[in-house]
Amino acid sequence: MDTMTLDALNQAPHEQALAMLDGLYEHSPWIAGQALAARPFRSVEQLRQAMVDVLDRAPEDAQLALIRAHPELAGKAMVARTLTAESTSDQSAAGLTACTPEEFARIQKLNADYNAKFGFPFILCVSKGSGMDRASIIAHFGRRLQNTPAQERAQALHQINRIVSFRLAEKFGIAYPDPDNVLAA
Repeated sequence: MDTMTLDALNQAPHEQALAMLDGLYEHSPWIAGQALAARPFRSVEQLRQAMVDVLDRAPEDAQLALIRAHPELAGKAMVARTLTAESTSDQSAAGLTACTPEEFARIQKLNADYNAKFGFPFILCVSKGSGMDRASIIAHFGRRLQNTPAQERAQALHQINRIVSFRLAEKFGIAYPDPDNVLAA
């Protein structure tokens, strides 16, 4: 993948700039589209923060639509090979494409329980560089099932923004963020 530059993004016509940011948010180009109004960006962090701000200001129904646009971890879309290229890369990096039958069955059960309780898929940043593996993913799943719906909606949005941080790093060819500190500010 060719890396992009802020100069190119800042100078591109809106539609071209939007295409350059494709794949950051699952099936939700409206976030990057609205953030582009804040150009020119002086840093990748400023671009990332502009998108976070758009998502924070979005109505709850738009936030829930974004959350629901994400695939389950090791779910039906992975099995059917219909994940986006970005999600395929993320889930592969975490080893989810190499689950044992027992791990796969456990994740499927957790997906079902989580969806039944919250009405949206479990979202966890498993991007390359995030430090996540199958065992830690399963542990997170179990802990987060204890949360309230409001806590999980907030956690899902936080995890989505973490995913975007890693995807931005890849697009711009910069060092991956610290997995423990990403979006801490």
